[in-house]
Amino acid sequence: MTDTPEPLGPQDALVAVMIATAAADEKLTDSELVKISGILDLIPVFAHYPKDRVQVISALVADLFEDEDGIDALVGLVAAALPDRLRETAYALACDVAAADGRIAQTEARLLEIIRQDLGVGRLASAAIERGARARHQTL
Repeated sequence: MTDTPEPLGPQDALVAVMIATAAADEKLTDSELVKISGILDLIPVFAHYPKDRVQVISALVADLFEDEDGIDALVGLVAAALPDRLRETAYALACDVAAADGRIAQTEARLLEIIRQDLGVGRLASAAIERGARARHQTL
């Protein structure tokens, strides 16, 4: 693991949340990777985000996940990097990535719970975000 990870910017923190959610079940599916790529291309907060940073953030998340307290460290870095107005955004992006492959593994659900709690996303807001993610990822 890296000894002192460089501070994350807000966009990096959002990317880290998405990558961590996709990796939480130890299976990064194509649908999760496509979802992350699509989010990076479409969401205004990423308008000027350098795409080569995704590899740097992916490596950071992987390093943190190797440590026993890595999830707590990751969420701490994310919380420190995000202004309050982007905390619900982070949770929404995590929910979209988790829902992208049509199922939410228990490890993903647990990570979502940690993110929700540590970022202070309220119950009503989180319920609405979760319902929206389910609605966007319904299939016939």
